[in-house]
Amino acid sequence: MKMTPKAVVIGSLLILATIVFVVVFLPYATRIQLPSDIFRDRTAHEADGRAIYIANGCVYCHSQSIRSIDWGLGAERIAQAGDYIQDKPILLGSERTGPDLSQEGGEHPDDWHTAHFINPRYTRPLSIMPAFAFLGMDDIKTLTTYAQGLGLKHADKRIQRQRFWKEKAVRAYESGPEGNVKWLHENVPEGWRNLPNPYPTTEAGLARGHKIYQDFCLGCHSPIGDGMGPAQPHLNPPPLNFTILKDRGVSGGILYYQIMNGITGTAMPYFKRELESEKIWDVGNYVAVYFINQTDADTEPKGIDAAYEP
Repeated sequence: MKMTPKAVVIGSLLILATIVFVVVFLPYATRIQLPSDIFRDRTAHEADGRAIYIANGCVYCHSQSIRSIDWGLGAERIAQAGDYIQDKPILLGSERTGPDLSQEGGEHPDDWHTAHFINPRYTRPLSIMPAFAFLGMDDIKTLTTYAQGLGLKHADKRIQRQRFWKEKAVRAYESGPEGNVKWLHENVPEGWRNLPNPYPTTEAGLARGHKIYQDFCLGCHSPIGDGMGPAQPHLNPPPLNFTILKDRGVSGGILYYQIMNGITGTAMPYFKRELESEKIWDVGNYVAVYFINQTDADTEPKGIDAAYEP
């Protein structure tokens, strides 16, 4: 057989066809994909929310797949093929302009999502996500239902926890400022309640705290710390008014613990994955100095001074 141009072209096409058949069509025809341990069928309401998610191009900025190389982003679970057997099309996404949403369900209560979809700057002041208030409240609630289902069975457990604590948080808020603060403090472990802010109050520290507060907090707590930020009308219980905390036993440790872990059931999220330790202390001290007008920074009990302090 002579290696004529015709023979080369035909041979190359046959080789390519064989590869495509073996690599693409044969696995597709013989695949048996079993559900993962967290899989459940999506509800009709969640499916409606997914349609809104697709129609508004959310997949262009949000992925729904955590890989082994993503552990550093705070992922709790690596995505598995069995998570997606109901998804047609699969919305894995390739861009993380916004956070990955594969385990979004139950990270926040429903009212946080309502405020976030109306205007993302209400809950995340630095967000570049467009506002979706134009969808109307019915579609926003449907989209929220879809977001709260991401994570499937694991999301269901997180949602159940959010609702359990929301009931308690609302009841505490409705009991009045004294009862609300008492409940909030009682749910901080005792060791944190008696822990002062270990860093001295400095001009630089307060400036750092101010910047962090602007970047993360003012949408809910407002620029003056009274809890009347633009997100407030959409949240129940509303954001805490820091100005009521004076002489109510709030320590640097209490502020640190609540900023670090959030307050489940409320719109207050955790920041342990976004803010390093000193930044949490700094923003806590900023709140204490400017809104509570009372700080315990660098008071006893103290240990060895930090390796670098002014």
